[in-house]
Amino acid sequence: MAKLTVLHYPDPQLRKKAVSIDDIDETVRTLAQDMIETMYAEGGIGLAATQVNVQRRLVVMDLSEQRDEPAVLVNPKILSSEGTEEMQEGCLSVPDFYEVVQRAERVRLRYQTLDSEIIEKEYDGLFAVCIQHEIDHLNGKLFIDYLSPLKRQRLRKKLEKQDKQKAPAL
Repeated sequence: MAKLTVLHYPDPQLRKKAVSIDDIDETVRTLAQDMIETMYAEGGIGLAATQVNVQRRLVVMDLSEQRDEPAVLVNPKILSSEGTEEMQEGCLSVPDFYEVVQRAERVRLRYQTLDSEIIEKEYDGLFAVCIQHEIDHLNGKLFIDYLSPLKRQRLRKKLEKQDKQKAPAL
C-alpha cells in the first residue's frame, strides 16, 4: 500500500469529473486500499478518487469510532434524497477550514462493492452527509461551493497566502 498525495484547493484538477469504473480489477482494489491508507493518514472520514488526482468514480469512507470499518463504494449514485440537514463540514482538500453546509437529510444510494455486488440502500445522518460530500468531489464540486462568493474568495486568498509562505525561498 502507498499513501497518495491529496490535492488542495484551488488545484484545478479538483474540478474534473470522474468517469465510471467498468471493470473492478486489481488496479481498482489497490487504489481503494491506497485511498483508505491515505484517508487514515490524513485524519479524514472520507476520500474521493478525484482528491488524489484519479478521475474514477470511487469513494472510501470510515465513520467508525475505532477507524476500523472502511467502506469502499464503486460508482456511487444518489437515487433520491429528502429532508434538509445542516452540519459542519471539513475537507482534506481544503485543510483547516470548516463551515456549516446544508444537505439532504436522507439519501437512497446505489453503489458497487469491490466484489461487484450492487447495493441499494437508504442512509441518513453523518453517512448521508459524507456520501453527498464525496459524490460532489466525483462531480468536480467542493463543499466550499455551497458558501457565499465572498467567503470563497476570502478562503482562496487565505490558502494562496499560506502556500506562498510554505514555498521555499530561491
